[in-house]
Amino acid sequence: MKKRVAVASAVMLSAACIIPLAGCSQKQETVVLRVANWEEYIDLGGWDEDELIDIGDGIIGVNSMVDDFTEWFNSNPEFGFDVKVEYSTFGTNEDLYNRLSLGDVYDLVCPSDYMIMKLLAEDAVEPYSDRFLDGTDNYYAAGVSPYIDGVFKENGWYKYAACYMWGTTGLVYNPEKINGIEDVSSWDILVNKDYKRQVTVKDNVRDAYFAALGIINGEKLMSGGLDRGELSRIMNDTDGQAVAKAQDVLKAIKENVYSFETDAGKSDMVTGKVIANYQWSGDAVFIMDEAEDDANSTELWYSVPAECANLWFDGWVKLKKGIDGDERRNTAAEAFVNFLSRPENAVRNMYYIGYTSAIAGKLVFDYMKCNYGAEDGQDSVDYDVSYFFGGESVLSAPTENFGFDNGEINRGRQLFAQYPPENVIDRSVVMLDFGDRLGDINRMWINVRCLDLLDISPAVVGVVGGIAALSVAGILLYVFRYRLFINYKPKKGYEKLQNK
Repeated sequence: MKKRVAVASAVMLSAACIIPLAGCSQKQETVVLRVANWEEYIDLGGWDEDELIDIGDGIIGVNSMVDDFTEWFNSNPEFGFDVKVEYSTFGTNEDLYNRLSLGDVYDLVCPSDYMIMKLLAEDAVEPYSDRFLDGTDNYYAAGVSPYIDGVFKENGWYKYAACYMWGTTGLVYNPEKINGIEDVSSWDILVNKDYKRQVTVKDNVRDAYFAALGIINGEKLMSGGLDRGELSRIMNDTDGQAVAKAQDVLKAIKENVYSFETDAGKSDMVTGKVIANYQWSGDAVFIMDEAEDDANSTELWYSVPAECANLWFDGWVKLKKGIDGDERRNTAAEAFVNFLSRPENAVRNMYYIGYTSAIAGKLVFDYMKCNYGAEDGQDSVDYDVSYFFGGESVLSAPTENFGFDNGEINRGRQLFAQYPPENVIDRSVVMLDFGDRLGDINRMWINVRCLDLLDISPAVVGVVGGIAALSVAGILLYVFRYRLFINYKPKKGYEKLQNK
């Protein structure tokens, strides 16, 4: 979703130009690059003049990012061929995977971390070239946050995925409607009877299962002294006992929350229908922005549960079946990722969708200060984001302790959601692929979300059974009478009478 930020004028973004990743001397036929991305997850252009961003040389999205990439690529003779982008969107990781399973072919896709792991396990991913990973002329290699780079190396994704957006999961909430900040600082709010029918939760098994594990293991998680490895083992536990416990907790959540939702939580928070919403950080930013623009809405905040939060990443991967050994298609795919990683383009995408780019660098840092820096005379606090913007890469900001003044109003709000402080990062983990436990967990989820006969009282079963028996009896009676009718033979002379 397009986010609204109070920033001022600039000049139109020029499509010229980043250094190509490969070169040829003579144009060849057009290569079709098949790209699949999340819905509303890239700048589609069409900005109004008052949305121009006055940083660097000025940034504005006039055309869509895809059209700008195509124009740039095809005007660059060093590539030696033209490209046409077939751009598709998907709604969930599972939607993308189902399409691939049914035979759809893409060259470049942008799944989330656990789906990247699944595709890697199936040997479906083409590694990035050395020139892409190591070239200082490549905007991704030079500009990706050193923190993100480290996470991808730690998880074995470095050669196979280029991070696009990242964030946390947490709770958007109305501070005027809760009993205290501690209530929205714990996953327990999902089963807290004080908020019955006032909270919404995500309608997907992965996010819901993570929250359930946070509730089940709350005491252990809050005891302290757990390293990241132990946190990950607890929050990715998929053995039979953990799944059974999660099913019970999720049923309790179902009884307590207002609803399981996919997208309705955004409007429900802004209109005040609910007072808290389990949400991804980028959508949390959108919700808080929308509430600010709505004169009838209350200022909303964002909290990350203290037990443990999910740290998620969406990344671009090249698929073997799509690339199929074609060097030109491989070059075009890497050039597309490279183009999106240009700092101006990272800012455009962040502005348009509200999520946080993996690209760091001075221009991105200046954009953050433009949005969240304290005004003259405003009370302020230091907010350290050096873990994300530090490093020595060509395009990153200098290695120093980035603390800058920002209004107290921003702590726990948009800035907190887009760039969580390091202490939040330290208690966050990645949700791993369920692997061969997926079937059992999906069956558990069906039991939670669908009618479970074990939860129905004998009296209700008796009433339903009686109604069913009466229905069956009625059908049999109808069939019996119908058969009597069609087998009835009229008296002789009937046909003659009918023919008169």
